Amino acid sequence: MSGMGGNNFYFGDNVNMHGGTGNTGIAKHQTPAGPLPVDPALQAAVEELRRLVGTLREQVPAASAQAIDDSLPALTTDQATAPQEQHRALMAVAGIAATVGAVGQPVLEAVNRILGLLGGQ
Repeated sequence: MSGMGGNNFYFGDNVNMHGGTGNTGIAKHQTPAGPLPVDPALQAAVEELRRLVGTLREQVPAASAQAIDDSLPALTTDQATAPQEQHRALMAVAGIAATVGAVGQPVLEAVNRILGLLGGQ
């Protein structure tokens, strides 16, 4: 690093505003300031999954229906839900969907879509 003046290291966001009006900077809303905005595609995929899971629930044995009920609270875009809890719920629902063949296929596709969207963050 010799010969280079001013060692500046930035971790996270570095925002410089010069003039203008109504500048809000980067609205990251680090907790506890508030949640990050939810990706609309993710929101739509989660809502679709919840709808499909509701249909699937009516077509599986009671034990599987109970497992779906246990997973539903974590099938959300609510950022208070831990990512590992969301992943566990997605895997549980996918596992149940896989046991019922064609009926569960739309649920498996919805889970894969959500996992793809989550992986892209």
